Amino acid sequence: MQPKSQLTLGPVLFNWPVERWRDFYFRIADEAPLDTVYLGEVVCSKRLPFYAEHLPVVAERLMAAGKDVVFSTLALVMNKRELDQQRNLAQMTDTLIEANDLSAISALNGRPHIVGPYINTYNEGTAAHFVRRGAQRIVLPPELPGETIGILAETGIDLEVQVFGRLPLALSSRCYHARSRNLHKDNCQFVCAEDLDGMTLSTVDGSDFLTVNGTQTLSYRYGNLAGELSDLQNMGVTHFRLSPHATDMVAVTHCFRRQLDGELTVDEALNQLSELLSNVPFADGFFHDQAGVAWNHARNN
Repeated sequence: MQPKSQLTLGPVLFNWPVERWRDFYFRIADEAPLDTVYLGEVVCSKRLPFYAEHLPVVAERLMAAGKDVVFSTLALVMNKRELDQQRNLAQMTDTLIEANDLSAISALNGRPHIVGPYINTYNEGTAAHFVRRGAQRIVLPPELPGETIGILAETGIDLEVQVFGRLPLALSSRCYHARSRNLHKDNCQFVCAEDLDGMTLSTVDGSDFLTVNGTQTLSYRYGNLAGELSDLQNMGVTHFRLSPHATDMVAVTHCFRRQLDGELTVDEALNQLSELLSNVPFADGFFHDQAGVAWNHARNN
């Protein structure tokens, strides 16, 4: 008998007002059928001080609700202060860490951890290397096709795949949000907080194409692998990640939980998600080894 598929919630990637951030996790703790919740700042270290004091309370609330809590590190370390933050986080021996930068893996020094999606794990050799360094689970980059995921799953390593939400594509030392307002990164005035789900970028012909989140580039379309969940389960993928957005994430978690448990068909799940996010286009192209913007369930979008 296959073990129960684990449903996880990745860290909030966007710069939300601290009260919204805190209350979001309180509701997730109380109402969402999740097994694991990731907390922490992945994109920009300047955002962390705004909600750092709430992290212990939020973590405690989540754990009291029976959820495992994992702390995520920065995905791009650019100065000594950020490196020190990585090292301090790595010294937290009472919680599991998601390492999103190789400096974090080095600082963990063999302690059990999770390898995040910002570290490129593309083949069995790389996966085996990280396991030898202490990785208990690997969150795969979102651009991997299903065939590669299946090959990696054959190694027996616990794998986590993002199945919902805008896909993280790149990080930069420049802040796109600040530049768009003619501001310097060091005086950004936190304008990224104006866009709760990121700022849309369009092509020259006016087609929405990418999303900017401070120094991060994401897909414009929401990745949605509801149509591929059973394939992933059959491959042996153990953990299924939802990425938080400014929508009803509790309803999204219930939809994916019920589908993972066999209580919803693919069509029922896709219909529910389309109703919840009627103005959001979906994509599953990477999984099918196509352009990332491709969507193979066109009747929904």
